[in-house]
This record gives sequence, structure tokens and C-alpha cells, in this order.
Amino acid sequence: MVLGVQIAGLLFGLFMMYYSFVNYKKNEFMLKEFIFWVVVWVLFIIITLFPFVLDPLSKSLNFARTFDLLIIVGFIGLMLAIFYTYSISKKNKRQIESVVREIALSKAKKK
Repeated sequence: MVLGVQIAGLLFGLFMMYYSFVNYKKNEFMLKEFIFWVVVWVLFIIITLFPFVLDPLSKSLNFARTFDLLIIVGFIGLMLAIFYTYSISKKNKRQIESVVREIALSKAKKK
């Protein structure tokens, strides 16, 4: 029996695959990135439609429900994404500061 949440998950996964394809066609994604995201969205759709696939894993890790496993994995994934975004942001900030400093010094030397 397919629930409304499963239908919403299926539609979301299909939309994200389409959006990944659009980004690939706009040359915003390289082929490897596009393939990675398609695999991620296909796995998302499979887990959404067939959540019992994760039952052996959740039982071996002593989770009461598969949903608990998904929540914890999602939380860990979210924290990893936030940390990665933060580190990239700090790197970009340092690079921008360096470029601005070089421009300011070159303008000061010209005066």
C-alpha cells in the first residue's frame, strides 16, 4: 500500500532528478556530478517506496523503527552538509580578503 508520504517522496525524487538534469544541461554540473546526484535520487526513491529494505540494517543497529534510523542518518547528513558549507565559506572569505588586500595595495602604490 502506497502512502501519501511515499507519493510525495517519489514526486520529490523525480523532480530533483529532473533538476539535476537541467543543471547538467546548463553545464553547471559535470557528468560525474550528474551521475552522483542521479544515483542519490534513485536511492532516495527506492528507500521512499520500499522502506522495509532498511529493516535488516535498523535491526542490526538496534533501532526500534526504521524511521529512527532515517532520522539519525538525515541529521548526520545535514550536519556534514552544514560543516562542509561553513568550511567552503571560510575558504572563500579568505580568498576574497586576499584579493581585496592586493587590489588596495596596488591602488595605494599608484598614488
